[in-house]
Amino acid sequence: MHRRRTAKENLASDFTPLEKRLLNEFQHGFPLTSQPYSELAEKLDTDEQNVIEALERLQQNGTISRVGPVLKPNRVGASTLAAMAVPADDLERIAGLVSARPEVNHNYERLHEYNLWFVVTASSEEHLYS
Repeated sequence: MHRRRTAKENLASDFTPLEKRLLNEFQHGFPLTSQPYSELAEKLDTDEQNVIEALERLQQNGTISRVGPVLKPNRVGASTLAAMAVPADDLERIAGLVSARPEVNHNYERLHEYNLWFVVTASSEEHLYS
């Protein structure tokens, strides 16, 4: 059985030049247009399909969890930092369940009793805690 590597285990040499540029150049300043991938492609001297496929590979190998905004806390709606104590052998599965929620903008492992931390955002405090 082949175990998928975690994002921590991915090495810079594992990434294509396009993937490296996407990771390094667009963590900030992602285009907010009706066709952001087309705009990225133009800046990266490639086509939109190559950008989309590269982002899909990065998501599939666990390097990125999603493409989307990370909002400053309490600027839009409500947010909270949460943590869970998860058995180490079940961490990847639980992290996947947590990340599947649209309210979760990212999660990460910490070396602590509470080893899975994540940020939850919602339009209101009522939605946040429901």
